[in-house]
Amino acid sequence: MAEQPDWDPEWWSAEITNDPAYREEVLPLLLRVLSPIEGHRYLDMGCGEGQGMRAVREAGGTVVGCDLSLELLGQALASAPVVRARLPSLGWLATGRLDGAYAVLVLEHIADIEALFDQAARVVRAGGVLAVVANHPAFTAPGAGPLVDPADGEVSWRWGPYLQEGMSVEPGGRVNIHVYHRPLGRILTSAARAGWSLVGLEEVGVGAAAAERDPVLGRQANIPRLVGIWWENRRPS
Repeated sequence: MAEQPDWDPEWWSAEITNDPAYREEVLPLLLRVLSPIEGHRYLDMGCGEGQGMRAVREAGGTVVGCDLSLELLGQALASAPVVRARLPSLGWLATGRLDGAYAVLVLEHIADIEALFDQAARVVRAGGVLAVVANHPAFTAPGAGPLVDPADGEVSWRWGPYLQEGMSVEPGGRVNIHVYHRPLGRILTSAARAGWSLVGLEEVGVGAAAAERDPVLGRQANIPRLVGIWWENRRPS
């Protein structure tokens, strides 16, 4: 599969800064699925400008981040130490040195998720945690989206080719970005093959604040928009 192109950091920063759902829904979901423990060491895979690292650090964790964009890393450096790296490679980290790793809105932009799960299982100690917050696969299937009945405003969902893996190219500021769709079962199986044992999975719909701001979104409250998954590393030391 084609390699993910470089990000447009200005576009990404603007998207995150101007999106209240990131603060209201994404970061709280991250903290629920990761459950940071004070003093434990975590890796933020694809840290962007550092909001996830700040949230984990404020919860007591020690964090290091990695990202491809030098500009975003420059912003993230105010929150924690950072390294420039292109995922899924984590070869710059020693084996078993971390208590956990996490990725926020990153998995759907990685072509080789098997390599990402494998690398994470190598750098996280046995018994450590991996947490992922991603756009729900119901959203990433090409052509998926809401259908509004003009008669009564009822909202249903067009699934698109959900059961087929695929990739779409979406605008992302000055560049186009790759969005990889995989059914949920493929994600869970890939993690299991790398040695990750599923602990929990949380599917999240539109948040209350967003529903109040946008009545159309409010009618999608029972349609999953985000998924949070967490695992324990069962790979032998």
